[in-house]
Amino acid sequence: MNAPIKSDNTLTDLTLVEAADRVAKGETTAVALTAAAIAAFKAGDGKVNSLIWMDDAGALETAEALDKLRAAGRLSGPLHGVPLAHKDMYYQAGKPCTCGSLIRKDFKPDYTATVIDRLHGAGSITLGGLNMAEFAQNPSGHNRHFGHCHNPWSLDYCTGGSSSGSGAAVAARFVYAALGSDTGGSIRLPASICGVTGIKGTQTRVSRHGVMPLSFSADNVGPLARTARDCARLMTVISGHDPKDPTSAAEPVPDYEAYLDGDVKGLRIGVPTNYFFDDVDPEIGAAFEAAMAVLKARGAEIVPVTIPHMDAITTYGAIVSRSEGATIHAQWMRERAGDYAVHLNARLYGSYGIPAVYYVEALARRGALLKAVAAEVFSKVQVFATPTLRWKVPTLAETDIDAGTPGAIEKFNAISINTRPMNYLGLPSVSVPCGFDSNGVPIGFQIQGRPFAEGRVLKVADAFQRDTDWHARKPVL
Repeated sequence: MNAPIKSDNTLTDLTLVEAADRVAKGETTAVALTAAAIAAFKAGDGKVNSLIWMDDAGALETAEALDKLRAAGRLSGPLHGVPLAHKDMYYQAGKPCTCGSLIRKDFKPDYTATVIDRLHGAGSITLGGLNMAEFAQNPSGHNRHFGHCHNPWSLDYCTGGSSSGSGAAVAARFVYAALGSDTGGSIRLPASICGVTGIKGTQTRVSRHGVMPLSFSADNVGPLARTARDCARLMTVISGHDPKDPTSAAEPVPDYEAYLDGDVKGLRIGVPTNYFFDDVDPEIGAAFEAAMAVLKARGAEIVPVTIPHMDAITTYGAIVSRSEGATIHAQWMRERAGDYAVHLNARLYGSYGIPAVYYVEALARRGALLKAVAAEVFSKVQVFATPTLRWKVPTLAETDIDAGTPGAIEKFNAISINTRPMNYLGLPSVSVPCGFDSNGVPIGFQIQGRPFAEGRVLKVADAFQRDTDWHARKPVL
């Protein structure tokens, strides 16, 4: 670099698709986008704490190389020149990968996650690793080792977890999009709470090779971004079978952007009559009803549905994720139990008391329960929608269970009560911003479809965003 790079802060207001398209047309450069993102992090992240590490020199070097390719008339792919940052649990050879933990604070893998390779192959740039719940195991965004992540809309409030830094960094306009992971809501919760769009695909839709695991049967890789269209472009890039991940599906990957035509006329959207609205906060309920009214005005039909066997789904889902998480951490729990935060140590330790027969039963019942949902719900509607959270977002202090705050455990556990069932069922689910509560914190709703119906749920989300501007609003730091 022969001269300082000047940043254009207006560039960070672009969506991912707008940024990529401007580079492709020669209207801006990868260096300009990257410099703007670096400047945004440096200006605002002291308040938000979304970043664990940054490789700004490496990112700018990559951006310069991509600009040379563009000048030669070559584009790497649909993300050419767009800087991203990711939850710090994605392996990149020779780069830090803390997993938000003390145990892995100095870990540098010697290989790269398939999804990162696919993003780089499409022309994206990785700026660094984003804050997260320790080992992706809390829904609030607390982290004792790297500091709690703060909601950019109101700094005292939770960001949602475990992809806390991903939600906060995208909402604060530090970066155009970020990978998160979702085992019980960890993409959709920070998307909802921070006012961005986030999707977890069908179980097995995206490779998990090179991603720190939490639960073999419930982990999902997916993006958080400004819009449904941004998410569609990212999902098209990262989805598909990976020989390095034998659990990844061989189902063909469509161009998800091609689904986004705004046409939901005649599409039936189910609204559950059970479980998902129990004791819902009136402000959340009103925002959800307003969202359904927007889709109805576009021609969708709103249909009441009952989701069967919710007691079994929630119970079995908890058994699976807790049993598998405890298995993954068994050796560290024997050797380094004191290096975990108190709440995570307690969660893991308690999971060792789950009988093996309960775990096997939970796995064995999964297929039958999914078939029951398909028969009783997807025979009547194409998708169903629920609030992402039932209650208003709590503060960091209200959910600090390590501090022994009265009522914290109940509020902490309640955050993910509406998201966890989708992981056990393996359904694609996207969370979309749809308003703000009286504390000025975002509200979101989530849309679910049949397995491998990512295009359909993104179509509904995009249709909603064509008639609303919640996704376009940004916080002032």
